[in-house]
Amino acid sequence: MSLIHFQNVSKIYSPKCTALQDIELKIDVQEFVSIVGRSGSGKTTLLRLLIAEEKPTKGRVFFDKQDVSRLKGSRLPNLRRRIGMVFQDFKLLPQKTVYENVAFAMEAMGSPEREIKEIVPQVLDLVGLPEKSPNFPHELSGGEKQRVAIARALVHQPDVILADEPTGNLDPIHGWEIVRLLLKINEIGRTVILATHNKEIVNTLGKRVVSLDAGKIVRDELNGKYMLY
Repeated sequence: MSLIHFQNVSKIYSPKCTALQDIELKIDVQEFVSIVGRSGSGKTTLLRLLIAEEKPTKGRVFFDKQDVSRLKGSRLPNLRRRIGMVFQDFKLLPQKTVYENVAFAMEAMGSPEREIKEIVPQVLDLVGLPEKSPNFPHELSGGEKQRVAIARALVHQPDVILADEPTGNLDPIHGWEIVRLLLKINEIGRTVILATHNKEIVNTLGKRVVSLDAGKIVRDELNGKYMLY
């Protein structure tokens, strides 16, 4: 069953800047999909359309049969609770501990303290960082910071994890740790969309690969490879 559907979507910023053109893409529940392409090919724009940070110039973006571009402001928090975002630059709050960074995502949504105290340790355990709970971001390695960011994305038990170049600031060893964690999250029932230009990771995964070039889908293959154009 399709959880996500980009239906003939284009995003045009100006006459000289078309980020996406005629995108037709379906992603099913519990799929693991790599979105690949050079910088500027449209990967990040695709993700921003899905969480309604951008609206399509043409076409419709559906998440669980809802047209996300038409959701009113009051309904956006519910959408974003179901879609966890992980970024290249971690976006951790430097003055807060690991526990507080993860808890803050729940506090911002109005979760009760009892629920926060129950769930935060669970997700820190899932990402392998229970002992880092009292540490601050400056005391962590890059790989650990990204694990905290993933924990923060998981606290609302989302249906989908969007990972936008999550290994971009990491060395290969820590990068693979993050990819293995994303695979684990996929195995426990989450849809994972990985936007990356890391050819080695994509070619080793053996998962579905959607290739973008100049804002167009040029390949969409199960067990795909990273192909440059």
